[in-house]
Amino acid sequence: MNIQLYVSKKNFDVQKAERFFKERRIKVQVMDLKKHKLGERELQVMSKGVGLTGLVDKDDKKVVEHPASYCNIDSALREYIVECPWLLKSPIVRNGNKCTIGYQPDVWEQWIKEG
Repeated sequence: MNIQLYVSKKNFDVQKAERFFKERRIKVQVMDLKKHKLGERELQVMSKGVGLTGLVDKDDKKVVEHPASYCNIDSALREYIVECPWLLKSPIVRNGNKCTIGYQPDVWEQWIKEG
């Protein structure tokens, strides 16, 4: 199991996700989005279930002030996300081609069972 945890800001859900995997002794690769630019493949996997607009954290006051929160054109939104990774909801947990957004321990437990 190769778990990647994408974080743009430390919040309570990020801390809970880190603790979830640590308690189960599952190695996690933490990707700080301030340092790690997202690639096209990563964005495709992340947006597969929710679309690019679903990745944008519209509950964050700073994000709501950015044009990306009102954009629904994928090509423009993709550019915004690559340039400003702090727009993304956090954490994004990736296991190969599977991905979750936010704290979703039930899904992660299923991943562990599937091995």
